[in-house]
Amino acid sequence: MNTFERPDTNTSFSFSTDTAALAIFDMQAIHHRITDTPDWWTIPEDELAELNQGNIVVCHLPTDGTYDVQLVQQLTDTQVRCHLHVPSGQIFIGAGEDITGGDLQPDDPTVVSGQIITLPPGNYELSVHLNDHKIQISFIPAREHHNSQIDSIRLG
Repeated sequence: MNTFERPDTNTSFSFSTDTAALAIFDMQAIHHRITDTPDWWTIPEDELAELNQGNIVVCHLPTDGTYDVQLVQQLTDTQVRCHLHVPSGQIFIGAGEDITGGDLQPDDPTVVSGQIITLPPGNYELSVHLNDHKIQISFIPAREHHNSQIDSIRLG
């Protein structure tokens, strides 16, 4: 299994979304979409294909607005549990509208709504819990990186 440096449990930040979506992905894993349209992920078949390959997790939120995110060691009460492939260790967590596409990547913190965290490359089980506008996320090392979802992920 991978050596894992867990994010500090005090790691927290806020992001704002106008698409009612939280995106979590390794920037290298989704880089092949950079020349695609900026909203490629709003096509359900495209979103689901990338989710099931473990390249991205898009959590559709109940409303637009500002959400607080906290990275935690482990979640026992989880609404989403899936796998994520992390080839570079540079994971974007933030607004859906900042997903790689349209020749843009969320690599400039001054123009995106979210944050890039660093984890050792590998595969992770990702757990997410939403309570009001507070989101908790945990990353646990895993062997698997594929998913078998039949529909988009919706929180709330």
